[in-house]
Amino acid sequence: MTGCAGFLGSHLGKKLLDDGHKVIGLDDMSTGSLRNIERLLENPNFKFINHDIRNPINLDVEGILNFACPASPIHYQNDPVRTIETNFLGMINVLHLAKKNGARVLQASTSEVYGDPKVTPQTELYWGNVNPIGIRSCYDEGKRAAETLSFDYLRQFGVDVRVVRIFNTYGPNMAIGDGRVVSNFIIQALRGEKLTIYGDGSHTRSFCYVDDLVDGILRLFFLESNPKTPINLGNPQEFTILELATLVRQKVNSSLDLVFNPLPGDDPKQRRPDIAKAKALLGWEPKIELATGIEITARYFREILTEPH
Repeated sequence: MTGCAGFLGSHLGKKLLDDGHKVIGLDDMSTGSLRNIERLLENPNFKFINHDIRNPINLDVEGILNFACPASPIHYQNDPVRTIETNFLGMINVLHLAKKNGARVLQASTSEVYGDPKVTPQTELYWGNVNPIGIRSCYDEGKRAAETLSFDYLRQFGVDVRVVRIFNTYGPNMAIGDGRVVSNFIIQALRGEKLTIYGDGSHTRSFCYVDDLVDGILRLFFLESNPKTPINLGNPQEFTILELATLVRQKVNSSLDLVFNPLPGDDPKQRRPDIAKAKALLGWEPKIELATGIEITARYFREILTEPH
């Protein structure tokens, strides 16, 4: 698995180990955290390799989960060339390795492939509305290119590649200061700071708790037959950013004020997944309510912020 020390990768690694699998975890630690994999390193079935997937690697594996790319705008815009190289060159190296081993691949794609959508909810058939030269393009177009490679390798070489399009996800192991709205709000609330809203708060997102997402990802990975289509995974319940801020205030610190700043460039105004395929093919839908997930995530960040440094 690539990106094993990141937010999603660390949760997937733990779940695979808990289920009795052997896991080789790769990460270049550019945005990953050793704290996320401390307990994994104690497991004899886990092997960690510090490796940049932009460079080829030779391993004997039966399956590959490719999660090697920063997912927050702050991180992926910090070095946009590295971001698109990770998505494109990294995907090529993963697919070469899978072809050599006859291994199954699950590619972590994203709702960002839909750009600023003109269709809602977004189905897997929607081609999206993406700015190919904007400040988010290194990530958006990088993931779209990785999807192209995935399906070309499936069609041309018969590599068993599955693609999951992940919508906004949150939970423990998110990095402090990574710029994602749930972690931003919770950290600001715990520190007693004003909650920063970009825009007027009317734009929407659909927030899925990480345990639900991991369940869906592994259902897709272990599905007996290849669905030959991307699969949306996310929470179809839509919230405005202002509603999220209100909920965080209720759960963490009700005395906080709000501050409004301009929207960043190319920021999509709406995200809501159509998960009909996930329901039909995987028997999956999210179960954890946003209020519950916010409470769990706030407990995690409260522990992080009170740890001695």
